[in-house]
Amino acid sequence: MSGIIAISGKSGCGNSTVSALVAKILGFGLVNFTFKNLAQERGLSFEEIVKRSTSDDSFDLEVDRRQVEMALSGDRVVGSRLAIWLLAKDADLRVYLWASPEVRAKRIRAREGAASHAEPAFTQKRDESDHARYLRLYGYDNDDFEDADLVINTERFKPESIASLIVEAWRLRHNHQSRSAGGV
Repeated sequence: MSGIIAISGKSGCGNSTVSALVAKILGFGLVNFTFKNLAQERGLSFEEIVKRSTSDDSFDLEVDRRQVEMALSGDRVVGSRLAIWLLAKDADLRVYLWASPEVRAKRIRAREGAASHAEPAFTQKRDESDHARYLRLYGYDNDDFEDADLVINTERFKPESIASLIVEAWRLRHNHQSRSAGGV
């Protein structure tokens, strides 16, 4: 089985963890290039990249361009905020991971510690800023995930179970596509 699985969701939904698990299970490459990677490459803090991105579109455009390039280079699991929209025509399976703002903020605090971007107010402000930028840059409403093939409430499952659900959906979809192509 080959192709692209796109996994999206807001910060703290489990994109990175789940995407890595799915890629490992299927033996696919993982694409999870984010503002954090870009900040590291440029020698800036994550907070500085987020701040600058509100007035400089080049950060989003570079991250998104690089994700798509990486995704199209082979069998890939792409975990990013916009993967299901950026790869709408290329992804064989589009998955949206959801969790409430409160749960996401709690997870970010557990992951990031006392960093300022781990505070609920920062998470809320970032959600609003991201939403406005995505609409302006691409016309994507990241609160509208009706085109996703699968939506998972990550508050109800552990990452391993979520990965298993996605892998099973991938296999079911692939088997259906194989049968359709073969005329069965």
